[in-house]
Amino acid sequence: MTHQVHAFEPPERFVAGTVGPPGDRTFFLQARGGGRLVSVALEKVQVSLLAEKLEELLAEAQRRFGVKVPEPSVSVGDNDPLDTPVDEEFRVGTLGLAFDVDTETVVIEAIAVGETEAEVELGEPDDEEPDEEPDDDLDRLRVRLTPEATREFIERARRVVNAGRPPCPLCGQPLDPAGHLCPRHNGYHR
Repeated sequence: MTHQVHAFEPPERFVAGTVGPPGDRTFFLQARGGGRLVSVALEKVQVSLLAEKLEELLAEAQRRFGVKVPEPSVSVGDNDPLDTPVDEEFRVGTLGLAFDVDTETVVIEAIAVGETEAEVELGEPDDEEPDEEPDDDLDRLRVRLTPEATREFIERARRVVNAGRPPCPLCGQPLDPAGHLCPRHNGYHR
């Protein structure tokens, strides 16, 4: 089975964004460049962790290699919506990060959900030995960013994640506009 590698080295634009109202949002990573537009779907927690790990990667690159890393900006930056059409190429199962010392760039790779991951999610037994490189035949999105572009991505990703439903002050679960059944209130609406 053939797979596609959507490489943007560097992209004109690389952002995290959503489609839909809070509580029913679908999260996307979207890369644009060279007349191409690629959107891949992922979970909110993946976007949050990606921003966190990119922050750690930049700090480590600065510490170990002396790379100039921009400070977080107080300005809003890219706050435009996702480019349309938002057509999902694939759903992300694995995210990979690397720092290329030679070019002083961050490499982000989003790899499609594989059969083994889908089987685990469905609860099917895994009788086979896993392949050594199960991701070799999966679609992927590869993006190469400068530290400045990485910082902008991190800031936007955090804004997108935090723009959802506010958490319940008692249990931490998201509050719907009509409230929710709070376990700390023995199931009464909050």
